[in-house]
Amino acid sequence: MKPRILLACLLLGACAAPAPEIARTPAPAPPLLGREAARIMPGARPATIDYLIVDKSERLMVAYAGGQPVRAWRGLQFGDQPQGHKRFEGDERTPEGRYTIEGRNPQSAYHLSLKVSYPNAEDRAFARSHGRSPGGNIFLHGQPNGWPAGRVPGDWTDGCIALANAEIEELWRLVPDGTVIEIRP
Repeated sequence: MKPRILLACLLLGACAAPAPEIARTPAPAPPLLGREAARIMPGARPATIDYLIVDKSERLMVAYAGGQPVRAWRGLQFGDQPQGHKRFEGDERTPEGRYTIEGRNPQSAYHLSLKVSYPNAEDRAFARSHGRSPGGNIFLHGQPNGWPAGRVPGDWTDGCIALANAEIEELWRLVPDGTVIEIRP
């Protein structure tokens, strides 16, 4: 009789909701971020975003609210050298790692921009150890002001993440300063 009670308790425990702390944090490293994007409910109205994950290899950004994926943007554009982590000023690479959105510029040379907190202390120390500058001014932004409709072809930024103008307008509304952005290779 006792083994049945123990089995019932285990089954009930497995069905219980995760602890709130776990539910607020996205999965550590899903094999493909596209699977996370597929979990988004069609027609769901996005809430305020509290976490962004960018996957450079998939050219995909997924926004989370309360630990749940709520919006995805595909076809991201990066620096002229999209593979690898940004190490130095002028290397044309987009950073990889955990940063935050630390500000916004409505008067940007590109259609709106959200500032990424690159470089962090580790980025600065690495560059300094090589006698170089880590660079900076990394943003999520739209297309260049004055650019005709559509997108600049290919990867063209100096290390930023570019989206279509309508997409950056949506991000501008949904993403508050202080939001964590994780950029994966």
